[in-house]
Amino acid sequence: MQDSGHGPIQGPDPAPVQAPSRAPVQGAVPGATVPRAVPAAVEEPSRAPNQEPGHAPRQAASHVPSQDPGHAPRQAAGRVPGQAPGQTAGHMSGHEPDHGPGRTADHVPGHEPGYTAGQAAGHGPGDTASHTAGQVTSQGTGQGAGQRRGLRAQLTSFVGRDEEIEQVAARLRASRLVTLIGPGGAGKTRLAAEAAERAAGDVCFVPLAPVSDVGGVPLAVLAALDIRDPLVHGPERPAVAPVTRLVTALAERTLLLVLDNCEHLVAATAELADTLLAACPGLRVLVTGREALGITGESILPVAPLRLPPPDAADPLDYPAVRLFADRAAAVRPGFAVDAGNAAQVAGICRALDGLPLAIELAAARLRTLSVPDVAARLDDRFRLLARGSRTALPRHQTLHAVVAWSWDLLDEDERRLARRLSVFAGGARPEAAERVCGLPEEVLFSLAEKSLVELADGRFRMLETIRAFCVERLAESGEVEAVRDAHAAYYQDLVMRVDPLLRTGEQLEWLALLDGESDDVNAAARWAIESGGLETALRLVAYSACYWWMRGHRATSASLAAALVAAIGSRHPAGMEEEYVTCVIISGWGGSIDEELRDLLGQARGLLKWDFLPTRVAFLMMLLSMYTGPPPDFEAAYEEIQGRVAELPPWQEALTYSGAAFVLQSLGREDEAVENFHRSLATFKDLGEHWGAVLVLSGLGALYQEQRDYPRAYALADESLTIARELGAATEIAESLCRRADALQCLGEPEAARDDYALAAEQSRMNGSMETLAWAHLGMGEVALALGRRAEARALLERARDECPTDWYSTEQTRVRIDAALTELGVAVSER
Repeated sequence: MQDSGHGPIQGPDPAPVQAPSRAPVQGAVPGATVPRAVPAAVEEPSRAPNQEPGHAPRQAASHVPSQDPGHAPRQAAGRVPGQAPGQTAGHMSGHEPDHGPGRTADHVPGHEPGYTAGQAAGHGPGDTASHTAGQVTSQGTGQGAGQRRGLRAQLTSFVGRDEEIEQVAARLRASRLVTLIGPGGAGKTRLAAEAAERAAGDVCFVPLAPVSDVGGVPLAVLAALDIRDPLVHGPERPAVAPVTRLVTALAERTLLLVLDNCEHLVAATAELADTLLAACPGLRVLVTGREALGITGESILPVAPLRLPPPDAADPLDYPAVRLFADRAAAVRPGFAVDAGNAAQVAGICRALDGLPLAIELAAARLRTLSVPDVAARLDDRFRLLARGSRTALPRHQTLHAVVAWSWDLLDEDERRLARRLSVFAGGARPEAAERVCGLPEEVLFSLAEKSLVELADGRFRMLETIRAFCVERLAESGEVEAVRDAHAAYYQDLVMRVDPLLRTGEQLEWLALLDGESDDVNAAARWAIESGGLETALRLVAYSACYWWMRGHRATSASLAAALVAAIGSRHPAGMEEEYVTCVIISGWGGSIDEELRDLLGQARGLLKWDFLPTRVAFLMMLLSMYTGPPPDFEAAYEEIQGRVAELPPWQEALTYSGAAFVLQSLGREDEAVENFHRSLATFKDLGEHWGAVLVLSGLGALYQEQRDYPRAYALADESLTIARELGAATEIAESLCRRADALQCLGEPEAARDDYALAAEQSRMNGSMETLAWAHLGMGEVALALGRRAEARALLERARDECPTDWYSTEQTRVRIDAALTELGVAVSER
């Protein structure tokens, strides 16, 4: 694929760092003036970036109203060259709203009587080389706290990062260089500021977001520390390099230096940190950025999004993301609280926003004018919804879009190309998949991970949904959507065709686990193929996913996809794809009862195949056909013919043939033959290491012994099948085994234990959309209620089971018979059923 040639999305221009100017400072060294850095903004006042027209600039906290005649105005503590008057470094720090640095320094040395040249070089009063290095605490401000430069007082509470604060403190005790990395909006700046505020000893917080060139990094540190050059420059006294001045000033100091937002100046920050740490043994450095510095001795601490509640969380407020939303929402809408009425939607908002603190705060701020349901409903267009943030934040942190755009602007062209193409992956990508679909080498993928655009977990590279949404927009702008999505669909077609037969081997669990990770992308690929007219690709994606979908109980999603595909195909299926088409038609009926239209389709599809049909491509179709259509009209003739051919079949199909014959023989009352076929089938499945087939046979044997009233053996077989089904994670088979075990418990005189199993089966069936086992579970619960004399409860449950039970399925015939028998016992007339 050719790149569209789109250039970078232009983000806000950071304020440039001005070269330092110098003015005399009286009283520093007798007979000499001390040059110092004075930002151009001080010399030529201008309006601050967020100051409205006509407003006078705010006065810096450290402003001294009166000075000696001729004394140049001094620089406010924490100021970065290029700032407007009255704007502290904290105001320009580029922090995420409510994730920024702490307070402005209250005291700036250099203008008191007796201020010495040593102090002008950066040594505060009382600084000595004997200060203990590494005094870092997480116990809060005031415990051994020294000077604080560049830290602003926070206006909001610090929510949900207690564990991370402890981790930062521990890392700083163990390492002299700690780097917090993570995506934009994750709260790195606020975490660093809180950690710095709680650290013992002197702290200097240096915001690097406004610095636009590499030479500005040491100058920003000099300005934040208020370090002035003690020498008069001239032909015989050349200017001292900024890094040299820093080394001289910090060589004997104990200091925690925080370098915040360095992702656009990684190399310069790394070089400065390396130099200072080597020369200044009392120095510790805490860095924040979207990638690591990559130097020796660096301790990297990823800052993850806030922990999110799962959909079934008992109390969403136990999770930091929801607590943050509640806190910020209450600030803009007094009286707001997360309660039973809105908890699910608030949790959903937080999950949709990936737990990113900035995004959550922006969403909570919208409660000024919107309700929680309104915010939740508008998250599909998150960049428009979250387009207004704090006016005092840097432009790149005022909107969600700007946060991501800042990261995008720092990528090179190959990284942008890969990032936008990766957005087609719905569930993340393994390196092999990313390379095949996106057409770029693995090295670029790892580069995106290093820059926090993607995260690596369990062998998959994933984008946060907010970053993915941004990259989807960039993909649309590039004109590559069709080509990339076609490549994505082709890759997943090949994958499911390759993996499908492996699901019926001894490596079954490993391949099921792989498809668990790929499931969202298989579904997305199928949807795209249907929408774009790639019907043959869509047929293969659906047909060769059937075995996986069945084993994992993905009924609702797969039925919906199959129904959409059948509708798109219409009356003429692609030639030579009869097996795939019949499989697709059957899957479309997984959603419940078969209506008239689907019944006709099934009849037409079944007519494409002979009754003694043995699939050559879609092996799982054998099981689906037996479940929906049952045995052929002339079972004896078909059974005899298949028995003669069974040795020709692959082992899995051979085992399934034996088990299918056993079920039919059992229904015909030929129990000895059924047992013989079940055991042949079970032996083959066990030889293959195939767990799903073993569950199928054990369940069938249990049903046979249940009919023979050997209830202890029926219970034992059902219990064994349940254990294997749970190991396999086969949702439908778990529910079926629970029902089978409950049937045995009923007959063993344990109705309460039986009811518990039926209830578990009903819950499992609801989750996976298995209507036949849901009906079975409610039937069993109704039978238990009837046995206990609770007739009204029994009738309600039995009628519910009757309504849920799929009609026209061969496999549910016995359930319907039992429902009718129980309703008859209750005295419900046939006309009422």
